[in-house]
Amino acid sequence: MGRIAGPRRQGAPEPGTPRIDYAALFAATPSPCLVLDPDLMIVDVNRAYLRATGRTAEDLIGHHIFDAFPDNPDDPHADSVKNLRASLHRVLAHREPDTMVLQKYDIPLAGRPGAFEERWWSPINTPVLAPDGTVSWILHRVEDVTEFVHTCSARPPAGQTETMEAELYARAQELQRLNEELRHAHARERQVALTLQEAMLYSPDLDLHPEIAVRYLPAVGTLNVCGDWYDVVDLPGSCFAVAVGDVVGQGLEAAAVMGMLRSALSAAIRALKQPGPALEVVGLYARSLEGALATTAVQAVIDTAGCRITYSSAGHLPPVLLHADGSYALLDQATDPPLGTRPDHVSRPQAELPYTAGDTLVLYTDGLIERRGEDIDVGLARLTGALARCSRLTPQCLADVALSSQGISGGAGDDVALLVTRL
Repeated sequence: MGRIAGPRRQGAPEPGTPRIDYAALFAATPSPCLVLDPDLMIVDVNRAYLRATGRTAEDLIGHHIFDAFPDNPDDPHADSVKNLRASLHRVLAHREPDTMVLQKYDIPLAGRPGAFEERWWSPINTPVLAPDGTVSWILHRVEDVTEFVHTCSARPPAGQTETMEAELYARAQELQRLNEELRHAHARERQVALTLQEAMLYSPDLDLHPEIAVRYLPAVGTLNVCGDWYDVVDLPGSCFAVAVGDVVGQGLEAAAVMGMLRSALSAAIRALKQPGPALEVVGLYARSLEGALATTAVQAVIDTAGCRITYSSAGHLPPVLLHADGSYALLDQATDPPLGTRPDHVSRPQAELPYTAGDTLVLYTDGLIERRGEDIDVGLARLTGALARCSRLTPQCLADVALSSQGISGGAGDDVALLVTRL
């Protein structure tokens, strides 16, 4: 198996900037490192790791890490493989670095089958993410602290060395146990937060619309909750309403505000039937709700009998009306400031336009297209271009295209809500 290529710069380097040989940089890194693929096969290793383990690259590359470094069968308390496997699986599942406590991980002696050498390590496992957010590689970096452990153990009077090492090992195991308890508590907290978010986002009318696809992606690193929302509301006659919104901030506080505003907008559109007046009411409510100022939202009412869309936007990015031939229109003719920002009560505008059966309406929040250091028009052009090329796909496929076009299929830097409706 060949070695992986080093990372590449995005775009052309500045004039006069030297091109960096990342393969040479990795090889020369003083900390022992090896690279694993998602199946935990070793795909690269640096010189420091080879020196630390007494192996050659041919000994390791192409082998599963636990075939290359099994547990010491003569150590009845050996659990290094179990601990490392758990850490690597956490990295794959959560796409975040995982620092392990001090590990006693004996390694096989080269050229002496069945013989192991006592080693102590301080490991950290770091994911390398692909553009879609999945884990491409895991960088397994270790520091060999065996000499330090032995030096500390040699300081007590003779005869106490084994006792000192046993105590050190016991403390490392206790720290490992406490870390596991903290991880389990965090996992329970994430599950509670996810259940709460699912309850707040529940839209019973959505189940009656197989032509609508929705996507919800909290920002990577959050507790699976966010201030973005989507909603579908059936109205009397041949009409239904769709909406998305975005509360400033992330996490539980933003999600709590989101839940209140979403419920208020859902009630308002049921009573008023028009998006402009509905957003006007919610804007007044937002002024009395802490954390709701500067929330953006857009709502559209679709009249399926008259083939017309009536919409209003409170500072939100324009929805896209995608035609079957790949052309599109932006719904940007009824835009007003975000909710709660006007000091005086002013009626909100709304506009309407016709559509043709087979068109698709796409509503989204700014986390889909906004990128740091990039004009938002660039992200919008990237989205509309991708939708135009795939205009005849189903709403579910179009939703996936919208996400993949922005490189965030596996997770985003900001919260994302997306609603795709085939008209």
